[in-house]
Amino acid sequence: MLFRSPRYSIIEVAFAEPAAGTTYDMIFAPAETDATTFITDVAALQASGRKVLISIGGANATVRLNTESERDQFVTSMLEIMDTYGFDGMDLDLEGTSVNITGGVISAPPDATIINLIAAVNNIADAYEIQHGHRMMLTMAPETAYVQGGQSAYGGIWGAYLPIIDALWTRMDVLQVQLYNSGSMFGIDGAVYEQGTADFIVSQTDALLQGFSTAGGFFTGLPANKIALALPACTSAAGGGFTSPDDVAAAIDYLRGDGPQPGSYVLDGSYPDLRGMMTWSINWDAVSTCNESAYEYAQSYEDIFGLSTGIDPSAVAEQERIWPSVLRAGQ
Repeated sequence: MLFRSPRYSIIEVAFAEPAAGTTYDMIFAPAETDATTFITDVAALQASGRKVLISIGGANATVRLNTESERDQFVTSMLEIMDTYGFDGMDLDLEGTSVNITGGVISAPPDATIINLIAAVNNIADAYEIQHGHRMMLTMAPETAYVQGGQSAYGGIWGAYLPIIDALWTRMDVLQVQLYNSGSMFGIDGAVYEQGTADFIVSQTDALLQGFSTAGGFFTGLPANKIALALPACTSAAGGGFTSPDDVAAAIDYLRGDGPQPGSYVLDGSYPDLRGMMTWSINWDAVSTCNESAYEYAQSYEDIFGLSTGIDPSAVAEQERIWPSVLRAGQ
């Protein structure tokens, strides 16, 4: 497992995907290493106070639970993966046709695939807690269309994650909407913002915190300590949305109340408890040719949040709150 920067505290391994011919029977095998070595790496990271999660889906995998029997097999296969490799939880990175809605309201989605997914995550979390004696960690990494896009429309992919977030927000540790590979998006002020700018970061994050109206009802905002800002490590890591370290710092400083307004978007308040930053991916961040030097994104995180690079393994529960950086490790 490629992991050398101590500044990341949550490692999300991408991806578990459905077995061929299914959209629900999940499988995972580490790439470029054997299972035994990978399991040892996971345990070593956990011993240093970090959390290691398995991410499901991604851009190339369709995960859909059409029936209750498919839901149950999804639960069984995910629990087996988590048990085999010792993962601390799971990340939902469902894209494409994996998540679609046909209307209804956020609090009562009509679609079996959404209902079954919510039930499956609840079942996995309950089973994990019974087995391990503590709660499972849960994060989500949707694209902007599936969340803030609900302001523009509520159907298909637009706003499709909102019922999932609404149903699972008490279980969820971190929501990390991908502020990249995105078209222009509305802010809650009614203006349109473009990716790759400080305004985009500020406007889209404020929407998650304040909530917004949709044709499916009002989406209630989340606490700041559940929000991480997700950005690509460099221009090569995504099709669009790379934002310079200076602009990232300006946006986050403004959001946290530590700096001036960096663009046209105006906040009504500040959010000093923002959870942190997520990047796709450490594989890119670790390569010196990604930016001017290796781990530029990790360094930006440290510069902005001003946290020690050390992690006290005796305070793992507290670590989830005070060392809030998030890593996505692609295979």
